[in-house]
Amino acid sequence: MSEADPAITPEARPPRQRKPDWIRVKAPTSVGFGETRALMRRLNLATVCEEAACPNIGECWTKKHATVMILGDVCTRACAFCNVKTGMPRKVDPLEPEHVAVAAAELGLEHIVITSVDRDDLPDGGASQFVKVIEALRRNTPKTTIEILTPDFRNKAEAAVEAIVAARPDVYNHNLETVPRLYPTIRPGARYYASLRLLESVKRHDPSIFTKSGVMLGLGEERLEVHQVMDDMRSADVDFLTMGQYLQPTPKHTKVMEFVTPKAFDAYAAIARAKGFLLVASSPLTRSSYHAGEDFERMRAAREAKLARK
Repeated sequence: MSEADPAITPEARPPRQRKPDWIRVKAPTSVGFGETRALMRRLNLATVCEEAACPNIGECWTKKHATVMILGDVCTRACAFCNVKTGMPRKVDPLEPEHVAVAAAELGLEHIVITSVDRDDLPDGGASQFVKVIEALRRNTPKTTIEILTPDFRNKAEAAVEAIVAARPDVYNHNLETVPRLYPTIRPGARYYASLRLLESVKRHDPSIFTKSGVMLGLGEERLEVHQVMDDMRSADVDFLTMGQYLQPTPKHTKVMEFVTPKAFDAYAAIARAKGFLLVASSPLTRSSYHAGEDFERMRAAREAKLARK
C-alpha cells in the first residue's frame, strides 16, 4: 500500500451495524447442535444453515433439523446477499442422494428441506441430482415429507422443473428474494420474471404440489413494490409466502438498508393473507426452511379447509 493510502487501522474502520434486540439470537451450544454437526461431517453433506450463516442454526440444529444443500458447497454465481462460496464447483458426488437419506433417517426427520447451490456448469443445472435425492428419500424414509428449494435453472428451467415435478416432492420452493428493481444489484445472475415462470410451471405440470416463495426485506425495497411481488406470486398460484429480514453476512456483501420492525412484518402478513395465500410466515427471523415441517402441516390443513368450503 502506498504512502498516500496508509493502512486502515482498526480504529478507522467504519462501525458494524448494531442489530436491534428483535434480531439477536443466542450462540449455539447444545448437545443436539453438536450431534447434528457431527452427522453432517460424517456424511460429507453441506447445509445451507452453515454456508448461508443462518441466524436460526442454533435453534434448528438443537432440534436436529437441518436443511441439506446438495451439489456441493461452491456456487457458480455471486449474489450480493449470499454467503455461499463462489467458484468452480467439484464434480457431483454420486453418493450424495443416499447420504441425504441416511441423514434424514438418523435425524428422524418427518419433513426435510433440500436446497442446492447454483450449478450453471451442469447441462441440466443439477435437476437430476434433485430427482435422485427425492427417490432415495422415498426408498429409505417413505414417511418423510419432502420440500425442495431449487435455483432458477437458468436457460434450463422448463426441462428441469418437469423432471423434478415428476419425482413428486411435497413442496416446491423457489425464492424471488427481492423486488424486480433491485435484481441488477442484489441478484444479477437471475431474472425476476424467469423465476415467476418457474413457479407457474410447477403448478402447470402438477397443481397438487404446494408451491412456496420468499423475499428478504431491508434491502431498500418500497412497500408498494413488496405488495406487487405478492400480486405476482398469487398470479403464479404460489401457495406459501415467507418474508424475513436480510442480514449482511460479511462486510463485502450488500449493506442492510433498514431493520424492518416486527410490527411492519405483521402488517405485510395481513396484506398477504388478504391476497389469498394459503399460508404466510413473516417475521424478522423467518427463513425459507424455518419451522418448515410445522408450516407444511398448517398449509395442508389450510388447503383441506379451503376445499371443504367449496
